[in-house]
Order: sequence, then structure tokens, then C-alpha cells
Amino acid sequence: MSSLSSTYLQSCDFGDQRLTKRGVLIGEVVAQKYGKPLSQIFGTGSDLKRAYEFFSNPKTSYEKVSYPYRQKTAELAHQLPIILSVGDTTYLDYKKIIAKREEYGPIGKGGNGLILHSSLAINPEIGQPIGLLWEKLWSRERKKKAQKTRLFSEKESYRWVEALDEVEQLFSQTEDKSSLSPKIIHVFDREGDIAEVFEKVNETANTGIVVRAAHNRAISQTDTYLWEEVTSKPVQLMMEIELPKTHKRLTRQAKLGIRYCCVKLRSPNRCKKQEFFAVYAVYAREIDPPDGETPVEWMLLTTEDVKNTTQAQTILRWYTYRWRVEEYHKILKSGCKAESYRLGGSSMEVLLGFLTNIAAQLLALTYLNRTEPETPAISILSETQLSVLVAHCPSSVPPVLTVAWATKEIARLGGYLEHRKNSAIGITVLWRGWSQLQQLCLGWTLHARHSRTT
Repeated sequence: MSSLSSTYLQSCDFGDQRLTKRGVLIGEVVAQKYGKPLSQIFGTGSDLKRAYEFFSNPKTSYEKVSYPYRQKTAELAHQLPIILSVGDTTYLDYKKIIAKREEYGPIGKGGNGLILHSSLAINPEIGQPIGLLWEKLWSRERKKKAQKTRLFSEKESYRWVEALDEVEQLFSQTEDKSSLSPKIIHVFDREGDIAEVFEKVNETANTGIVVRAAHNRAISQTDTYLWEEVTSKPVQLMMEIELPKTHKRLTRQAKLGIRYCCVKLRSPNRCKKQEFFAVYAVYAREIDPPDGETPVEWMLLTTEDVKNTTQAQTILRWYTYRWRVEEYHKILKSGCKAESYRLGGSSMEVLLGFLTNIAAQLLALTYLNRTEPETPAISILSETQLSVLVAHCPSSVPPVLTVAWATKEIARLGGYLEHRKNSAIGITVLWRGWSQLQQLCLGWTLHARHSRTT
């Protein structure tokens, strides 16, 4: 996929070819100037007016803008036998939009905005993000029924089951007849530890789950519970992983002791179809964490076989890829500035259709440097982008232009400074660099046009 491509928008169905053409133009401009105010993204008053009209047009919607990109992701994923669909939820806070408050909903701690649940496709072998498979965007009602009186399908927790349904449908609609559909392994954090998720996985062909346990469920036909059952097993594997930086800890290498076994979790009374769910549990706990640090502890449940240490390592590695979706949400909010715009709820949703696709592509481009650094740079950059990078740093141009070279030069545009220890390139400098590159390319193109006419 080329850098921040908007060609997928040509297959949008707005019921009007003029709207589709305008949508493609808007997508191209937003991809060049993401994160800037709309008045700067659309250079003239007339262009800005047309953009506002597009966002508020009843024929446009978040779903119509974003769906073609998800189809493209499914087409790319068909090349793999297994694909991970990592899911997470984020909150977009627009509490400052007082005049349009009724078009948003409460999101806790006095917030006012929208809720976004994302399913991101990941290559399970190398951890490379591919794109978005499904997203749900909604706002909470200010007055709603008590939880106990609502159907499960009406509750917010239903989104975890809905993800399984929607991703399966996406692949069935974009099925490549020349190859088998990949097996989809959904990777969820503790919010996705819901009995209905396991129930749905058992009913869905070619689908699996890796979820971090949130409940110490009873083990069927015994008097024990999940944690007691699994921690009674001896440590069967030692493994080191890199923990990413969070608001509570710095990046560090963690040494984990791993236990695993098969368990039969007793299903709750509300699940009438099955008496228990047979899954494998993989329990990881950090050994000798740094002073003052809380040891990392994960109890993972999976429908995939874990009968040896290699399979246990695979499940743990897959779970660490769940952090990719958190990084995607960070790019969406900090890089694309998704919370900085001041539109009504329905118009904001259409704008988010563009921004979510851009954020997912930025994440994929960022990780290519880590997973496939020797790939030719032309596979992710246009001719103009390559020319701009070469002209910007002529002294460091190698004989072969690779993704690794291009990524470092883009990071420099975003403020990356190489130190003696060759510090790692972070996501923040890369999204800044991509934005700067787009601006340089715009100037390059305008200069070339001016030169041809004089």
C-alpha cells in the first residue's frame, strides 16, 4: 500500500458520483495536512465550504467513508493463512463543544464525546499492522435503561461479540475464490473476557480468540478456580519480552515465568448452550522486576492449542501485538488531532472516517521499518516523495533506497536526532515527519507546475 493512499475512496457508495469525486479530493487533501485546523487543510473559503457541506450531507456517513479501506485490508489479509484481529476501545472527548453537546454523549469523568471500538489486522508472524478490519463509532444516551433490563445486544459490552460477527462478514464479502480464507484470531484485553465471546467463537467457523482473563471463573466439575488451577502447575518456560512505555512505567525488558494447561471454565447461567468452555490458559508472571515496579502478570485464555512451549510462546507473542491498536489510537488522537476539530456529531463522524484510515496507514508505514527494513522504499513512497527525500538530504543517499533509509530521513523531518547510542525511532517523530514530508511534496509539485508554465 502506498503512502497514505486515498484511492480506496473511489469505491465509496454515496449514491452520487459528484459526492464520490469530492470525497476523493477531500481524502487527498486531509492525507496531506492531517492534524491541522480545517481552515488550513482547505486553503480557500470555497473549498472549506464544500468540505463542510460534504461532512453534513445526509448521503455521507462514517461507515461509507471507512468501509472501502476495510475491504482493502481484508484483500491484503487473504494472502496469509492466519490473521490477528486485535481489538480495543478509545474515547474521543469533545467536551468543549458546548453548543453541540446534544450530538455527543457522556464518556465518564465529565467528558462529552464519542466512543470508538477498533479491530486492527496484524500479520501474526512479524507483528506488521495491515489495516482496519472493523470499527464501531457511537455516543452514549444521556438517559438509558438500567443494565439489568437491557438485552445483551443493547449493551456496550456487545461490541466484543459484534467484532467477531462483523469481521467474519467482511471476509465472506471479500472472499478470494482462488485461496482459502485466513483463520481469524481475535486478541482482546480484559474487557473482552465475556462468556458470550467464547460462546460466539465456538459457533463461528475459522475463528479463534486470545483474551486476557478478567474473572477468576470456576473450573467445571471441580471445586477450584482459574488462578488456583493454573498457578498450581510448575513453571514450564522462561521468556523475555519488551514492555512498552505507559503512563505508569518506562520501556523495559521483562523476564517472564510461563505456565500453561487446558481448563474447562464453567459457563454462567445466562449461557444455556454450553455447560463449560474448554480453553487453554497461559499464565505469565514477571520474575525479579526492577525495584519499585509492579510485576507484570497476564492470565491469557485461548481457543488455540497450547500443548508445548512453542505454542505457549506464540500465544504470548500474539498478545503483545495487541499494543498495536493502542498505538493506532494514539496516532489518531495525537498525530491526526481527532479531538481538536469542532463539528457537530454527524459531521465529526464523517471526518473521522478519513482520519481513522489515515491513522491506520501511518501505523502500518511506521512498523515497516521494524519488520521489513530492506524493502525498496518505492513500495511505500511515491516518486515525488522519494525525490523530495533525496533532495532534502543528498549527502546520506545510499546506493539502494530502502524502507529503513526512508524511515530515518522521514523521522529527521519530524525532529528525530541520532545520538551515539543510535536511539530508536519512535512513532511520534514519524507521524510528524510524514506530515512534514507531505507539505514538502506539495511545495515540490507546485514549483514543478510553475516551472513548466514559465
